[in-house]
Amino acid sequence: MSPEVLDKKQAIRSLVHTAVESYAAGFQARHEGEIDDPEGTLNMKIHNVFIAVLGPEIQYFTALVRSLDSSLGNMLEKLAINIAKFSYEVKQNVEGPLSVQQTQSIAELLEKYKRRELTPSSDDYQLLRTKPTDQSLVTKRHDSDYYLIDKETGENYLIELKIGGDLDNKKARSEKEALLEQLAILSNTLPVNSKVKIFFATVYNRYGEDKPWKQERVKQFFAEDELMIGKDFWNFVCKSDDGYKIVLDAYKEKAGLIKNSLDSIKKTYLGV
Repeated sequence: MSPEVLDKKQAIRSLVHTAVESYAAGFQARHEGEIDDPEGTLNMKIHNVFIAVLGPEIQYFTALVRSLDSSLGNMLEKLAINIAKFSYEVKQNVEGPLSVQQTQSIAELLEKYKRRELTPSSDDYQLLRTKPTDQSLVTKRHDSDYYLIDKETGENYLIELKIGGDLDNKKARSEKEALLEQLAILSNTLPVNSKVKIFFATVYNRYGEDKPWKQERVKQFFAEDELMIGKDFWNFVCKSDDGYKIVLDAYKEKAGLIKNSLDSIKKTYLGV
């Protein structure tokens, strides 16, 4: 393994360690600081009377798990952005011209997916790569989860990240629409033949790593080669075949800090 690869691996591990340490400390301080605040994160979530009758521990844990799941996902999303900066130029918005014809073509394509007249393929939207010749252009801006430009190859990647990948049909359609509009905008502004790819990604496989990912509501609008699920996502942002393992191993080394924070919060709220 070259010194450059070793340096990058250690840098990624360091980023993960720092992120987990900061998260554990912040999560604990926030919740313990809200113990007497009736509008605190946990206090606002424990008033479901149907949960309350099951007892204070169940009431507390159901509230805490929702908070943990949401905030941990936000931490992982920011971590992935920071890791990506080693190999990619990272942007989080796309802005530029979009033609009426391109917008119409996107709408027609999505409607075919909705009616299952067409199985999604990256070939479907190559017509969006042609620069418009008419003057019916409007400027549009999209906030993007990840717009990555490979520092070595110059290839462009647009990634919509959902932590667990659970989307209903309306959201799956709207996410694909946003990605296609961003792809069209980049095609209108970048040099001809610039490579642009779009992906739907998750930070973990909700069916189990290395098992088939079966979220049909997403697959109705996204092709198989547009999916980066769990391990594939982390390998991509790390730009390493071992990216997922590097990140997960480093996370495990510090995960005890989060457990300690949870134990402290439990003692604060329940006195046990």
